Amino acid sequence: MKSRSIYGKSTEEIKRALESAIGNDFKPTLAIVFISVKQDRKAVTEALAKYNIEVFGATSCGEFVNGHQSKGEIAVLLMDLKPEAYSILFEEIGTKSIQEVAQHLATSSLSRFPNPSLILCSTGVTEEGELFDGTSLVYELSEAIGRDKVFFGGMAGDDFTLKGTAVFTQNRETNHGLVALVLDSNRVSLNGMAITGWKKLGISRKVTHSKGKLLYSIDGKPAVEMYLKYLGKSEGDSGQDFNLLEELSFEYPFIVERENSQETVIKSPMNIDRQEHALVMDMEMKEGETFWFSVPPDFDIVEEIIEEAKAVKSMAAEDADALLVFSCAGREPTLGPLVTLENEGLAEVWNSPMAGFFTYGEFGRAKNGQQHIHSTACCWVALKEKVK
Repeated sequence: MKSRSIYGKSTEEIKRALESAIGNDFKPTLAIVFISVKQDRKAVTEALAKYNIEVFGATSCGEFVNGHQSKGEIAVLLMDLKPEAYSILFEEIGTKSIQEVAQHLATSSLSRFPNPSLILCSTGVTEEGELFDGTSLVYELSEAIGRDKVFFGGMAGDDFTLKGTAVFTQNRETNHGLVALVLDSNRVSLNGMAITGWKKLGISRKVTHSKGKLLYSIDGKPAVEMYLKYLGKSEGDSGQDFNLLEELSFEYPFIVERENSQETVIKSPMNIDRQEHALVMDMEMKEGETFWFSVPPDFDIVEEIIEEAKAVKSMAAEDADALLVFSCAGREPTLGPLVTLENEGLAEVWNSPMAGFFTYGEFGRAKNGQQHIHSTACCWVALKEKVK
């Protein structure tokens, strides 16, 4: 399989890039599109349709390809993958439950290939500002399709406006649903990993009062005051002008023990509910859960990610035809240039064209781990078409 990554600040630039990329030696069948909500998604899909290229797309909080990282632009990975090796599925949730949608996606995937693997993107946030329930999606899909099946991906972004995201195909789009690139694992191999780099700070803590995504108390003390005080903020900082998301959440999330597992998950305070006097979390915090405050990765995070990628590549004993990276939207403001080094380093390790975007949540497997939803993670997956 051949692949090429292109980018542009407008539909016209994408059209010109397509003209330059496509030739007698390269006729792509599939485009992975990561695009700002500021851009014209319909115009881009129409431009791809003129070349009979199918589309798997998601809106972003920033996008990147080899050698270029942007905000408010368009990134595309073009692949000439054989049509019999993949299928694009679209699911609009509407009034259906996550369980129903996951079950239908699993059934459809298994009907196409006996051993499917998936690249999966869901919407990230509704127009009302409600974050997509990625936890339920990953659990229900894993149960329905089989825990041995692999899927990687992320939740769509909207340039940090929190006003609505979208996933789309050539002819369909939704602001509450998902799109899946289903691959025949007998024809295409996937090798990937999710890694965060955040480190535990201090002693373990326990959730003593919570309800859904509202966290009221930690170790029997008010959660808002405890979180702010522990990180050097005074109680007065919980006033109306304090922006928790921008000032603390990205850098200092919680590291939580996963239930019935030795693995952990990052959960982030997104806001303060003034009336309830509680932290509003991106994922539910259950009473009795053990967690730690955290500190951001050191400069060695890039080296750690690259070394892990080299180890995976060594076991796979092959380069990649294409690389996709789903990086948490919180990594870029927290880690700065290190994020670019991560992405470029991964592309160099796998020696392949790359495209990715900054997400509102990541789907994948940590090292030696199960399928999970992640936060603050760099989640990457290398694709290789098998020789038949």
